[in-house]
Amino acid sequence: MSYSDFTLDRVRKTFGLTISDKTDIFTSVDEVECPPLLAEILRENVPLALASNTEKSRSEMIIAPILIAVRKYFNNQISLFSGIDFTVDSAQGLNGWKLRFYN
Repeated sequence: MSYSDFTLDRVRKTFGLTISDKTDIFTSVDEVECPPLLAEILRENVPLALASNTEKSRSEMIIAPILIAVRKYFNNQISLFSGIDFTVDSAQGLNGWKLRFYN
């Protein structure tokens, strides 16, 4: 099973998690303006990614451009490694390929 097979309810039950619906958790974080290039990329990519409706399309067309913009915002002081195996515990279904974010 891969990460995309989990639902929030299943994760909550399987791992005994408590869901907290706190709001305003980022009120102390300064807002950052979305770069124009990222806004343009997302305007084009989001409808296509959602129409494809796969984890891979969302990762490539939505998440990766955002992470690349974050990397640029931090002056390339962080790295991204796509396609790295992120198997935590196969017996519990915690396996799959993920985009990883390194500092």
